[in-house]
Amino acid sequence: MRTTTNRLPIWQRCALACVLLGGLTLLPTGCGKREAPAPDAAPDASAAVRTIGVSFETLQTEFWVAALRAFETELAKRNIQMLQAVADGDANRQIEQVRNFITRKVDGIIMVPKDARACIPVIRAANAAGIPIVLFNRPAAESDARSIAVVADNLTLARETVAFLVAEARKAGGKHKALHLIGDLGDINAIGRRDGFEAAVKDATDLIEVVARVPTEWNNEKAYAGVVNALQKHPDISLIFTPSDLHLPSIASALRNAGKWHKRGSPGHVILGGFDGDATAYQMLVDGYLDATGVQDVFFEVQACVQAILDARAGKAVPATILDPGFVIHAANLQEMAPRMWGAKK
Repeated sequence: MRTTTNRLPIWQRCALACVLLGGLTLLPTGCGKREAPAPDAAPDASAAVRTIGVSFETLQTEFWVAALRAFETELAKRNIQMLQAVADGDANRQIEQVRNFITRKVDGIIMVPKDARACIPVIRAANAAGIPIVLFNRPAAESDARSIAVVADNLTLARETVAFLVAEARKAGGKHKALHLIGDLGDINAIGRRDGFEAAVKDATDLIEVVARVPTEWNNEKAYAGVVNALQKHPDISLIFTPSDLHLPSIASALRNAGKWHKRGSPGHVILGGFDGDATAYQMLVDGYLDATGVQDVFFEVQACVQAILDARAGKAVPATILDPGFVIHAANLQEMAPRMWGAKK
């Protein structure tokens, strides 16, 4: 996922009292994709899992807030207590928080790591304690430490989203100049989304010319400045893709200032696509300004994280990587898919 200097209010609560449960368990092995887990699978394992520690790097975006709420709901539904920790962007603080989970002998750990390498020692500590550990939305760097990663298929979903935009451009006729915003390339999610965009436009060189690539580092000020500059140099840009819906307000402001903010189907409309599925994206789809966004299925990912811990505690084989395929949402399927779009939830 992503971080940003444009902060939402920090949403942090006191940790719940936990029920200690001793005993060692084997950690899962294997790798590959996995289908959506059944919510009622392995009831015997669920009964044995009483406490799960959930560590988030930050709560500075809508995505992380929505995900944490989904974890609260999912664990409450299964009668599992949640110990919550938020590191506020501090990798060392997060490591200490997760070590505290281990000391308290939780039955499982779910972690959004601040740093893919810094988290490896604490994963090893969980391994030594026999506690299954699942990394939500961000995998760890390659090592001998054993964890389960539940992540979006960023490359495929970005490619599918941009392919939809390309199809819209082809319907509109003529050739199109494109602007591509790029996330923080220190985040593996940003790399996948960048590569997905490039793969989609590579198949449409007869139609799409990428005239500007704007690095954002997940920062809205940089995104806004980059889009303004790109529109000044290339006022005929007619297609924009952002790797995070986080930047949609900045893009909208830049397009308004350039006199290019028009609804779908209107003359001068700039074909616009995003990634994540937040509330802004949903409203822009409803209002007719956004053409499509690639939605990370938060509910699938959260359920998969919890089920992976239950399965591991039950001694079942769990793949090392569980991919969330997500889905592309647009005007034609909005009514059908909105219930699965986390940003559409009130």
